[in-house]
Amino acid sequence: MLAERGMRGLTHRAVDEAAGLPPGSTSNVARTREALLELAVRRHAEREARVLALSELPDPRGGADALAEGLALAVHRSLTRNRALLIARYELALEATRRPGLRAYYDRTGAVFKDQLTAMLTAAGSPDPARQVLSLVAWADGLMFSCAAGSFSTEVPDLAEIRAGLRELLTGMLRR
Repeated sequence: MLAERGMRGLTHRAVDEAAGLPPGSTSNVARTREALLELAVRRHAEREARVLALSELPDPRGGADALAEGLALAVHRSLTRNRALLIARYELALEATRRPGLRAYYDRTGAVFKDQLTAMLTAAGSPDPARQVLSLVAWADGLMFSCAAGSFSTEVPDLAEIRAGLRELLTGMLRR
């Protein structure tokens, strides 16, 4: 819904219609706009966790190649089969910049992924996983934004290109 209609299209009534629920059903669960947005963030995080499937990634102790392989699959799935989910995330992230309460909720929800990625980099031997998580997420998010909504939206890289970019980045990070 967010990808098609944008933030203005996310209303209690629109959610009822999309879910095939009687009018007013969503309002019973999320009484305010803020509650509706938090519900959207939570639902989005659940859906994105299934796409990323971090629990299915190779053992990070395999180093840069293992991490690059698993993360490339997750990024590629996001770009090819879940583009609308990416666009919805960007809609929610931008809305969170204007709503402090939503920002806090969005950040808490996203911390789960950040913590998992930090643990992976730690297991892979990163000398500074907290700092390097930011670089890795910035690289992946930049690529995904550019290919989903930015100037490369008609040029989605294939799995091999994503894997090569991640391997270059991770090899530099994990070099000892």
